[in-house]
Amino acid sequence: MHEHEPASDATVVSVRAMDIATALALMALAIIVMLECVEIGFGWSEAEGPQAGFFPFIVCAALAFASLINALQAALFPTEDQHGDFVSIPGLGRVALVVAPLAAYIFAIGYVGIYVASALFIAIFMMAFGKIPLVKSLAVGVGVPLALFFMFERWFLVPLPKGPLEAMLGY
Repeated sequence: MHEHEPASDATVVSVRAMDIATALALMALAIIVMLECVEIGFGWSEAEGPQAGFFPFIVCAALAFASLINALQAALFPTEDQHGDFVSIPGLGRVALVVAPLAAYIFAIGYVGIYVASALFIAIFMMAFGKIPLVKSLAVGVGVPLALFFMFERWFLVPLPKGPLEAMLGY
């Protein structure tokens, strides 16, 4: 291997960097929710008790504070285990093999509905990653969304996103 070529197991990101990024992301989410709690009311009234945003505000304030402590600790006082690799290039490739089909599945829901997209997603995943034979993959791929259709649409009366197939069948 030449000097300028990256190693196949090169680090994409370290554990320390992910610890800091996760803490900052959680802190940002907590602050967003806290701001929403201020909008809906987060005070305490002697006559009525807590307003709707009181408890979520308290929980998010604690989450924001804990996240700040975690970010500072990871940035200023890293431990030995934080110097390791969070993900390598081959590991990132394996993650992409799952994330790419998942993104396609989510995109497809808007066009073919959740049931058809789920049938395809389940069957393809079973064949590609589980090495399950075609007939079994199709049976499970069709059976699971069909069971979910009856559960949500008929029993719970909760409509989920449908596509042209359901429209053609009168749903």
